[in-house]
Amino acid sequence: MKKETIEESLIVFTRYPEAGKTKTRMIPALGAEGAAQLQRQMTEHTLREVKKLQSDRPLSVEVHFTGSSEQLMKDWLGSDLVYRHQSEGHLGVRMRSAFESSFNAGMIRAIVIGIDCPDLNPSLMGEAYEAIALDFDLVLGPAADGGYYLIGLSRLVPELFVGINWGTSEVLAQTKAIAEKLGLKVHYLSALNDVDRPEDLEIWQRYQKNI
Repeated sequence: MKKETIEESLIVFTRYPEAGKTKTRMIPALGAEGAAQLQRQMTEHTLREVKKLQSDRPLSVEVHFTGSSEQLMKDWLGSDLVYRHQSEGHLGVRMRSAFESSFNAGMIRAIVIGIDCPDLNPSLMGEAYEAIALDFDLVLGPAADGGYYLIGLSRLVPELFVGINWGTSEVLAQTKAIAEKLGLKVHYLSALNDVDRPEDLEIWQRYQKNI
């Protein structure tokens, strides 16, 4: 039986859940250990959703991480995933590098997501891949805080990762402006909420019973 060719990659950005070094904006509400536990739970939740999608379509799933070693990541999340250290630099540099390595490996569609958006599900991720397959140049999943929870491409567009005020409410608007200037055809997914600050914790509560 011929092995199915994998041409789509899904890259998950996360951080090892070390107390005091992750989800630091949650520490006033949860404490350092509680914030690290939230990071752990949200990463595991996201990967469960990713694996549901992977069961329906051939995907290369990569975990791009910071704050740990590959062995610790495997001990935590299992050895059935591809692990890569995030590159040095700001978020734009790291995402550009992730896309570049994916396309250099022969992928024709690639998506990068974080772990902060519990409503991100297989249906939305599948919609992103289908939009790219329909000749959209760029797919964005808008976050309610002005950023985005998903970005998908069929080729590297380095300009999308330059001149962005990362970590602010301007990220989505600035990305849209760059895409418009470049004449890119953009597909937008449904807007979702991130869990970044103490006031966002209620968004996460409904998922805890499933973890």
